Amino acid sequence: MSPVGIKSVAQKQYIVPAEVQYEEEYFAPDLYNECSKVVPSSLSEVSISSVPVIEIDKEGEVVTGYIFADNYFELYVNGKLVGVDSVPFTPFNSSIVRFKVSKPYDMAVKVVDWEEHSGLGSETNRGKRFHPGDGGFIANFSDGAVTSTNWYAQTYYTSPVHDLSCLEEIGSQRLSGECSAEGKDDSSQSAYSLHWDIPANWETSSEYLNWPKATVFSETEIGVNNKKAYMNYRENFGAGSASFIWSSNVVLDNLVLLRHRVE
Repeated sequence: MSPVGIKSVAQKQYIVPAEVQYEEEYFAPDLYNECSKVVPSSLSEVSISSVPVIEIDKEGEVVTGYIFADNYFELYVNGKLVGVDSVPFTPFNSSIVRFKVSKPYDMAVKVVDWEEHSGLGSETNRGKRFHPGDGGFIANFSDGAVTSTNWYAQTYYTSPVHDLSCLEEIGSQRLSGECSAEGKDDSSQSAYSLHWDIPANWETSSEYLNWPKATVFSETEIGVNNKKAYMNYRENFGAGSASFIWSSNVVLDNLVLLRHRVE
């Protein structure tokens, strides 16, 4: 179940958890997807040559990328949409993309930690009806680009927050690390959501240079040990070189934009 809703805040409307381009024509090819019965046990069973190549630059190099997102991603290269996650919530899946591009080039990724309870930033989990979910994004590309602290990450939706005094903004940092991530049995207790306007042309503008750097999280923190969509291809995701990244709060930050320039 992956609801999308509209939330009004200070006379503005926000799509929650995020406005997405979830259309079949943009779906990234499956690396592992139980819904489509694509469940290879290793990369040796995957026909990489059959994956379509999205052309960014006619004279460019073909780059292959392996992507795992908890829960959803949209990948743009030089502003062009290369692929979106075919499963916005669960079961967990992974994707493979190929694109033709010349260096240097810019990658932009929208990542979303989906929510079961629309606008409340929570899901039924760990014995609680309203428990904050967590996110996580890892990618490894054949030209050497990997997710790391060299990427930039900015938060645009944080929820649920039960005590506003736990929040802090320092420069471009939107910090919620002091906020509780404890699950609740009901939604009757006051909970707040924070929303920021996504900048126009965020996929290509240089505004990201003022964003905080991405935060790295371990496989244990993301909780992927039981997820075949990742573990079957752990080495291909660049484990040891690529890292799981997000904003500073992988639990409460539900909509994060990522940027990275590949030199």
